[in-house]
Amino acid sequence: MESTATKPQFSEAAQAEIARICKQYPEERRKSAMLPVLHIAQAEFGGWVSPEVQDLVAEVLGVKPIEVYEVSSFYTMFNLKPVGKHVLEICRTGPCMLRGSDELTAHLERITGAKVGGPASDDGLFTLKEVECLAACGFAPIVQVREKYYEQLDTPEAVDAMLTELRNQVHRPALPWEETGLPNAVANN
Repeated sequence: MESTATKPQFSEAAQAEIARICKQYPEERRKSAMLPVLHIAQAEFGGWVSPEVQDLVAEVLGVKPIEVYEVSSFYTMFNLKPVGKHVLEICRTGPCMLRGSDELTAHLERITGAKVGGPASDDGLFTLKEVECLAACGFAPIVQVREKYYEQLDTPEAVDAMLTELRNQVHRPALPWEETGLPNAVANN
């Protein structure tokens, strides 16, 4: 029996950005664009890269699907399961642990209902993920959500402020290739 599910497709804006990125590499080195294309795919398809989305990346880059699977499963920045609207990446290295990241993790699990490594919270808002060093040791403990760092989360008030800000976000943030007026240094890279 054939599936009636539609094959995922990139938006026109994402296709244009992928084409721009691929032009930076010789045709025979198009595989070199895999990491940025996987980032685009993850942003386009709900914060994770399903096997079907990975197949689409392989098709776009002209590589075998296994090559994409190997990369997406190696790097922890790619989510291979559905995630909540906000993925809270909690630094778990020494300086953050000394400043209370274990307590922060336990507190986040209690108040969001999500578990590190588990599914999203029941409301679909939060996924908790422990990560290696976020390079902000002087501001520990720290959580990264997309490109934003939430620093000095060593009090319940600081954690509550972060969660309130995230809960109040009505729309998803603009994707980098959807923004207008990017500085030339960024737009030309």
